[in-house]
Amino acid sequence: MDLDAVMKKFDRESNTRVWEGPAKWVVNSILAVFSLFCIYVTFFATWLDVVRLSSFVGCIVLIGFLIYPAKKGMQKANRMPWYDIALMLVGSSSFFYYTVDAVNIIQQGNKFEWYQIVIGAIGILCLLELCRRCVGIPIIVVAVAFIVYAIGWGLSNPDMLKRVEGLVGKLFYTTTSGILSVPVNTCSKYIAIFIIFGAFLERTGIADFFIKISNAVVGGFSGGPAKVAVVASALEGMVSGSSVANTVGSGSVTIPLMKRTGYKPEFAAAAEASASTGGQIMPPIMGAAAFLMAENIGVSYSSIVVRAILPACLYFLGVFIAVHLEAKKEGLRGLTKEELPRFLPLLKQAYLLLPLILLIALVSSGSRSIAYAAAIAIVAAIVVGLFNKENRITPKRIWEALAAGGQGMITVAVACGVAGIIAGTITMTGLATMLINGILTLAGDKVIIALFLTMLTCIVLGMGVPTTANYCIMAATCAPILIKMGVPDIAAHFFVFYFGIVADLTPPVALAAYAGAAIAQANPMKTAITATKLAIGAFIVPYVFALSPNMLFIDATVWDVVSICVTSCIGIFGVSAALEGYFLRNMSWYERVLSAAGGLLLIYPGLVTDVIGLSLVAVVLIVQLAKGKSRKALSV
Repeated sequence: MDLDAVMKKFDRESNTRVWEGPAKWVVNSILAVFSLFCIYVTFFATWLDVVRLSSFVGCIVLIGFLIYPAKKGMQKANRMPWYDIALMLVGSSSFFYYTVDAVNIIQQGNKFEWYQIVIGAIGILCLLELCRRCVGIPIIVVAVAFIVYAIGWGLSNPDMLKRVEGLVGKLFYTTTSGILSVPVNTCSKYIAIFIIFGAFLERTGIADFFIKISNAVVGGFSGGPAKVAVVASALEGMVSGSSVANTVGSGSVTIPLMKRTGYKPEFAAAAEASASTGGQIMPPIMGAAAFLMAENIGVSYSSIVVRAILPACLYFLGVFIAVHLEAKKEGLRGLTKEELPRFLPLLKQAYLLLPLILLIALVSSGSRSIAYAAAIAIVAAIVVGLFNKENRITPKRIWEALAAGGQGMITVAVACGVAGIIAGTITMTGLATMLINGILTLAGDKVIIALFLTMLTCIVLGMGVPTTANYCIMAATCAPILIKMGVPDIAAHFFVFYFGIVADLTPPVALAAYAGAAIAQANPMKTAITATKLAIGAFIVPYVFALSPNMLFIDATVWDVVSICVTSCIGIFGVSAALEGYFLRNMSWYERVLSAAGGLLLIYPGLVTDVIGLSLVAVVLIVQLAKGKSRKALSV
């Protein structure tokens, strides 16, 4: 299987221009210098915000056109058409103009010269074109639709030209709304340094270690390779920012193993895709959305991470239980002792986890800033790399890591910039209020209806959109709806984030599922449907913490937390068993109904629901045990 071809097909970020020889060295050097620039600005520069942000986006546009061609398949080495060079220079110069003349522009207030509007419009259009190249069409369709609405109907000024001037001024020349607003600000301050950290961590060989340690721990059990996929994806998700990349990276190992041990191709691909997509909700990175969420809500980053732990664990528990029950139902074996890596020798490589552990410890303690903690973790990754014989760090590899970090920032920063455009137009036109009022009218005073309508909106808007931009769009459009209905801020933002992410699994634009299907040579649509079923936790858990925020440790006692953990785990098992049609043995239709109902009641916090739910699951267990005894009696 050509994994590069799979990535290029399903992941826009992988469709890069081909540079070879001296040209490759020059381009990588530019990317590495950009990473160093980001580190310098983060820790040492005392520039105005507009100077810092406009120079950051200007550099992104410059290197973005260097890396991404106009369309897929443009693979001729060292070729950059004249129009790409023109877009690169004109687009980046628009932002650099703002950098150079920032003080004068600020003093102008809302009065702009005609040429400044032209420069701003050029900058916006070039950013949108770069976004089309590296992120994809769906987010562009949303952004352009909002811009057209703002110019045509959304702004009150009767003069069309004045509406355009006002829109460009807000979107390009302010830091409160538009390109240089919260998403890009957060990206330049926090996300950039974490992307660089991820590039260094990747070169320590930690991804390979995650797969090996997962194999050693769960590979030998029934359906072992599928369980390896779940555990490895959960671990990789802690530092990964792409569900497609996670699917292809670990799936290239786990999917063939799953097929070899008896899993159907669609199930093997779905298990990997659902686990890999879940990596985006796994602390501490959460696809970089954790930083944006903390900034939007106005709470500490560590608070977001702590509250994300239980829902993420329940999600992965649901997938793990589902693959276990499938293995039992089909009588699938695990890996043989000869196929399993030895556990004790792997423990000698546990030092690879030190940078990640150090990062989490520093962030959780609050003793250091997020950026400072990431910087220390980068140094730790370099030190760790010196002791890894298989992936020993060298000056050349350090330079490569800086270059990879620079390239990794492009998609995230561009997506953040376009998400800022979407959020800016929504705010300027009052469209957010209209959307809120529309859903509130439909929902009345029924929170559950508002949650359902918001879920549908998030899934549609999240199709084909990368994690960071996905959350930005949901936070601007959908989270205020739930907050207006009385859902706590954190629960509302978690809710829209979860349902934006599952768009990577739900048809018709299920990119992670389709990537897994390509590796497994399976039917893409069947894979997406199976992945959606396996990821049932992502469809249930958000409703629970929206209706009862105790799951997010909001106003919860220790007893509340313990009881929620226990009952939710049993509940997830009940729901997963119902969907698989297998508990201790195959289930009848009424057993599946009772198991699903009991599981749902157990997941929802509350003494009454817990008692009823536990009773229903217990009834199913008793029936299953009775069936087993009767079969034994008949066999005798």
